[in-house]
Amino acid sequence: MDVFSLRNQLIADYSQFARSFTSIRAEDIRSGVHAAYADGRYWPEPLIQINPCYRQGRSTRQLAAANELLTATAKLFPIDLYTHQEQAIAFSARGESYVVTTGTGSGKSLCFFIPIVDAVLRAKAQDSTPKTRAIVIYPMNALANSQREELIKFIGNDGPVTFARYTGQENKEERDRIRDNPPDILLTNFMMLEMLMIRQNETDSRVITNCTGVQFLVLDELHTYRGRQGADVAMLVRRVRERLAPDRLQCIGTSATMASGGSQEERNKKVADVASTLFATRIPPFNIITEDLERATDPSATADTARSQLGAAIDAGIPTHADNETLRHHPLSIWVETRLGITRDGGKWRRADSTTLSEAARQLARESERDEAKAGEALRAMLLLAAKPECERSADGRGSDKAFFAFRLHQFISGAGVVFTTLDTPGTRPVELEGQQFLPDDSQKRLYSTYFCRDCGQEYHPVRINRNDAGMTVLSRDIDDIPRMLDNDNDTDDGESDGEQFGFLLPIDPRNPLEFSGQVEDYPEAWIEVTRQGEARLKRA
Repeated sequence: MDVFSLRNQLIADYSQFARSFTSIRAEDIRSGVHAAYADGRYWPEPLIQINPCYRQGRSTRQLAAANELLTATAKLFPIDLYTHQEQAIAFSARGESYVVTTGTGSGKSLCFFIPIVDAVLRAKAQDSTPKTRAIVIYPMNALANSQREELIKFIGNDGPVTFARYTGQENKEERDRIRDNPPDILLTNFMMLEMLMIRQNETDSRVITNCTGVQFLVLDELHTYRGRQGADVAMLVRRVRERLAPDRLQCIGTSATMASGGSQEERNKKVADVASTLFATRIPPFNIITEDLERATDPSATADTARSQLGAAIDAGIPTHADNETLRHHPLSIWVETRLGITRDGGKWRRADSTTLSEAARQLARESERDEAKAGEALRAMLLLAAKPECERSADGRGSDKAFFAFRLHQFISGAGVVFTTLDTPGTRPVELEGQQFLPDDSQKRLYSTYFCRDCGQEYHPVRINRNDAGMTVLSRDIDDIPRMLDNDNDTDDGESDGEQFGFLLPIDPRNPLEFSGQVEDYPEAWIEVTRQGEARLKRA
């Protein structure tokens, strides 16, 4: 898949879709709105980020040989570990709470699943009584579903460690099965866990009772629990701790980056403070596990040392086939990794900040002394090549099934909002797309929200008219604002609310007049009512 072409097609389709609902009759407003779409206001240029290589640790088989894991656990998870996964296993073995803050694709879920499975196997060898020994909480059901599939891949449905999802998606038969056969690991969300704690029905009561003495409590995606929701989850954790595990509860959190700025020690302290508050237990900064990165390309080379070779490499074109060894020494792959992927933070590699593709192309053009368009084309080609598994890009079809370095495009898309303009003469009106009371460069001119007829595209403004001794003022209002309920049979009701009259203002361009006479039948049918005498009239509201 060419993700760059996919992105361009996605944006083109969305741009067409977003504008398909509205036709705009007025040329000045139409031009202003189209200009906002054309400059990418609703879909800025995507950010590009290289997935770095994580430092390799020992394999589960090696940990089992060193008695740091059970052999049975190693057989269930026959994989090579990253160092942060190995550190998590060590913390868990000591009974300590910890938080893992590493990037996407770093295997954060294995940082708690492997040690939990190992602990469950050890506990069941001592006491085989069915009970739930670990609760894993997800902020979204989609995450719980994907993690369940991941567990099935390693353990299977009938393995030595049982697990079940209980999120509200299950039917009565599934819920009853979980009630009668407590899973070792319960996958849920914080709202369902809250329900389990307070509901009185027999099934939910039994499910939570089966968790008595739970050893592990995991909060996945820890960074999502902030503000009021964070406070709710923190209180929930305290109730879980008090009811199910008052003596000892091992807490594990996983998260993407939760703190920025400052040294690594300062960032770890911030994360530790947040985690300690959420889990209601002290988690020291030492127990914050961060990612350890290593080079995929030649560690003796950098973007600076490869700079003199960049121009020739771009001129030669990016090869269509290249194994890992070829990419390891290619000047452009070295540049991509050490400019866009990772950077030095003291004596340690850390992932570089994301940047736009055009800025990356400009930087490559400067350093290679080549045309920006040509540099951008070479950069895209290298990224697409390096993201393929080695077995797909090597000439002989051999090699690993992993990418040399993967990358991601972060595309932000927002929906079109409301158009705002002034009451200036049609043809001269400015267009603003941010809600505000006055024109930014003229505080004397009021802005009015603008809507368009679905049939002819004529613009109109929802307004309220305020009359007093000083005269009449036309003020903008929200289109959903309505006056107090009016008695449609009361002919004396003047349709006013608290001294203000609600209505719609229709700017008319004398150069392009409307076919509108003001007769009752010219108005929308929903605005019209029939009196007891059979006469059509506008509704009082």
